[in-house]
Amino acid sequence: MLRSEANESGGPDLDQSRRGFLQRMAGMSAGLALAATASQDTQTAGAEQPASAPSLPTVALGPHKVARLILGGNPIYGHSHFNRLYSQHLSDYHTPERVVELLRACEAAGINTWQNSYAERTLNDIEQVRRAGIRFHWLCLGKPDWDRHPERIEHAASYRPIGIAPHGALAERLHRQNRIPVLLDLLKRIRATGVLVGLSAHNPALIELADEQGWDVDYYMCSQYYLTRPREEFQKMMGEVPMGEMYLPSDGDRMLAVVRAARKPCLVFKVLAAGRADLSSAGIRGAFQFTLSRIKPTDALIVGMFQEFGDQVAMNARLVRELSDRS
Repeated sequence: MLRSEANESGGPDLDQSRRGFLQRMAGMSAGLALAATASQDTQTAGAEQPASAPSLPTVALGPHKVARLILGGNPIYGHSHFNRLYSQHLSDYHTPERVVELLRACEAAGINTWQNSYAERTLNDIEQVRRAGIRFHWLCLGKPDWDRHPERIEHAASYRPIGIAPHGALAERLHRQNRIPVLLDLLKRIRATGVLVGLSAHNPALIELADEQGWDVDYYMCSQYYLTRPREEFQKMMGEVPMGEMYLPSDGDRMLAVVRAARKPCLVFKVLAAGRADLSSAGIRGAFQFTLSRIKPTDALIVGMFQEFGDQVAMNARLVRELSDRS
């Protein structure tokens, strides 16, 4: 993640930098809000999500029917993939009450599945949303340290996800270290809990390997960008190592070709390059169309959504509904 150059002491320089940054982010997000409402009547966000709204197309994950648009968890829990100031703003905004509001908006829009990472706050939110009477499927992504704490698989399973996947950074680390048996043991442990088994990766080579060898998994989670590329690989490619994360358009072409060929359902994430894509109305439509046109009808998108400056839930659901109908 990119680090801020602001004063980290918390003094006036940091406050001024934070205010300026949030003003810029508010401007960018406000543009997204305008894009979200450009083709709608000037109604309130609640009125734009009637209970009778057309349902989203679904894909099958085991016995479950999952909407083709899945809510991602990164914005909720402050994983901006941008810098610590924006990450802090995201986590401050998403109080437990606002998380319930977000999931209620998703339910109204036909988004019936929530994917997020295993953590104490996540588990608390899962239970609170359920107590609010909101019905949804939960897909759990593990932490990068589960090779050292495999018992957390059973703990996660006790919260009744429909599927669990080891974290992509962990899977790729084990792959690079030639420790595939450790990864396969984690997948077997997930299978033993009775939930669906997922495999997450940013590196398309790992998805290819699993598919070619017929690993016992039910679905793949596939990043459209290879964010975990080792530093030495960047050194060979570019002669230097970039500061922070690198989003290469060619990575999308490579991963989506692998997704298209995979025999299992794939859930594609980082569709908007963690907010680095063109966030105009046309740009978001183009990004969704690019991905949906290159994946299988049995695949879905995972997209983080942030409601502070506009109704991204309704806009994204409408786009996936329209573009799926045309594909």
